[in-house]
Amino acid sequence: MKGLILSGGKGTRLRPLTFTRAKQLIPIANKPVLFRVIEAIRDAGIDEVGIVIGDTGDEIRQAVGAGSQWGVNITYIPQSAPLGLAHAVKISQEFLGDDRFVMFLGDNVIQGGISPLISQFADSDWNSQIVLTQVDEPEHYGVAELDEQQQIVRLVEKPRVPPSNLALVGIYMFDHHIFEAVNAIQPSWRGELEITDAIQWLVDHGRRVFPYIHNGWWIDTGKSSDMLAANDRVLAEICYEVNGYVDRDSKIDHLVTVEAGAEIINSVVRGPTIIGEGCRIVNSYVGPFTSIHNQTVIENSEIEHSIVLDNSHIRDVPSRIVDSIIGREVEVTVSPIKPKAYKMTLGDNSKVGLL
Repeated sequence: MKGLILSGGKGTRLRPLTFTRAKQLIPIANKPVLFRVIEAIRDAGIDEVGIVIGDTGDEIRQAVGAGSQWGVNITYIPQSAPLGLAHAVKISQEFLGDDRFVMFLGDNVIQGGISPLISQFADSDWNSQIVLTQVDEPEHYGVAELDEQQQIVRLVEKPRVPPSNLALVGIYMFDHHIFEAVNAIQPSWRGELEITDAIQWLVDHGRRVFPYIHNGWWIDTGKSSDMLAANDRVLAEICYEVNGYVDRDSKIDHLVTVEAGAEIINSVVRGPTIIGEGCRIVNSYVGPFTSIHNQTVIENSEIEHSIVLDNSHIRDVPSRIVDSIIGREVEVTVSPIKPKAYKMTLGDNSKVGLL
């Protein structure tokens, strides 16, 4: 089998972070979401992986390279415009050939990986397998309707009146018959070739499409709240270890990871939390469900349930920072100059909460 990762989205719902970084490269528990997807595919025994890229393609190429760090071979497939998931399959036919493949959205995080699914599909005579999960707001997703025998009746993309609460997770397995489907369907009202329409074509033409209902957690990291939720989930499951320096005046619990070169000085860190390489936490409190990325300094401040990206500085902040995502090379400080006032430089689509 081969793997196909879709990594061409612009991430407009994650602005301003995605003005300067591909959304798939924003880290969850200090590791980019895209890296987690590559690892999930690699762990399922697949070493030939295609990545569909768009406007952020150069950044994706630079971060991922040829795939040697994961032991896989990466092929990049440029997509001229975001014309739909089925369009991404269509332009990948030369790479995929007649091989069975798994398609994985590059901004999705799923509990438990995909190894059992890949094994199940590889040993079957199914033409497709789709992963479904129950969601609270199915109108925001592609939705599947099943019959009494748990077979797919129809699929609808973002329905106003959902026929069920079973959403397509963003992980799909296909054989070569999918190319018949993507070449037969027409663009939707959104101007895109919808993967739901392609799968429906397979169902309508007698192909075997098997639904798999995933009972664990799954998160589409499309919004900042989703990023924080995914960070929570992953932090709760990682193996914790201390490879950096923790002085005798600091307190950390057993759910804290301190990566190499990091220093914890006269501070309290409560997990699940990860402190990245080269970070300095001084006279500060870092609360649960927080990821501090590499080379960041936090001094005389408090933060919890947040993500801080690399090379940022948080100093002398009088109030605790919570539920926040702070980008790369950001400075959060209190100015000593009178009169006392808030001073900030904010990019487009920024959000700030002030006391």
